[in-house]
Amino acid sequence: MKPSIALLLPALLFSLTVLSQDKTFPIDGQVLDGKSGQPLNGASVFCQNTTVGVLSKDDGRFHLRLANGGYDLVISYTGYETQVIRIGKDHRADDTLKVQLKEQDKSLEQAVVTGSAEVADGWAKYGQFFLDNFIGTTPNAAQCVLENKDVLKFYFYKKRNKLRVKATDVLVVTNNALGYKIKYQLDSFVYDYTGNISSYTGYPLFEALQGTPDQEQTWKQNRLYSYSGSRLHFVRSWYDSTLDDEGFVLEKLDSASNKMKRVDNPYDPSLYSRDSGDVEIGIQGRLRVSYTNQTPDKKYLTENKFPLTTGVEISALDILNGFVIEENGYFYDQSEVTNIGYWSWKKLAEVLPYDYVPEQ
Repeated sequence: MKPSIALLLPALLFSLTVLSQDKTFPIDGQVLDGKSGQPLNGASVFCQNTTVGVLSKDDGRFHLRLANGGYDLVISYTGYETQVIRIGKDHRADDTLKVQLKEQDKSLEQAVVTGSAEVADGWAKYGQFFLDNFIGTTPNAAQCVLENKDVLKFYFYKKRNKLRVKATDVLVVTNNALGYKIKYQLDSFVYDYTGNISSYTGYPLFEALQGTPDQEQTWKQNRLYSYSGSRLHFVRSWYDSTLDDEGFVLEKLDSASNKMKRVDNPYDPSLYSRDSGDVEIGIQGRLRVSYTNQTPDKKYLTENKFPLTTGVEISALDILNGFVIEENGYFYDQSEVTNIGYWSWKKLAEVLPYDYVPEQ
């Protein structure tokens, strides 16, 4: 069985912001075949939505050192089911992770493919549509290149009026606007034409590009612009209790009146509690977030037929059952929080890794 190395370059060991040792924690583990117990050499081990990743060694072992915060640790190997483990700074240094991967059921996969509605000329019909809903339509998206479109397969289900996209290998996207190469292990992409709703899940790994001094300066400015007002910026600001200083205004949908009401104190103990460094947000329902320090992109206003004089970026979150924030901006459970508005428009082309820190 050949190891999957597409996610990682051998030279990419790990990348961290410059922090003192007491601001980091180690992760040691071993990747094993779940059936035989034999070590798997060359398994991809990375924290999704970061620049941090390694390949397992001959004995299946791996080592990472992470900045304090939360992460989804993704372990994958060709022919095996991907495993995702949530980890954080409370992980014990002497606790070695034993990751046992299960082989994929190829007969089940074959049955799915055989009985599917694969579109023969899928890229010609749906390629640009997929890019618009996966990478986005922002100005930065125009500077993104999908390097291996041939790995995509398109399926259209007439009865359900849905498009499904799968990838036979890791997607490689070069973001020339922000200076990253993104290796995205696509789990699923679905577009529901009836409700005009797109959704996708997967595991991105970022690699910073090397450029000229002028390119590096441009990337630095573009990253800061994309970060300002982003969901990552918002969540970090709530964690740090700096929402007002950073330009965020919160409103909550009142179920009785069905109107939005300003959240005067987003740190009220009934909404905000800190425990062992983590912050628990006790809000359910719709939360509207206005960012007042930056005007919306004109392209967004034009596409959505909003007045070009709109002066603030307005997003919303539909929250099922609250969430917990860790200090790097990671929060869980993310599957229970849905983006609406400006944040939903800013797709992969605008995403920054959790280990991004804006320079002061």
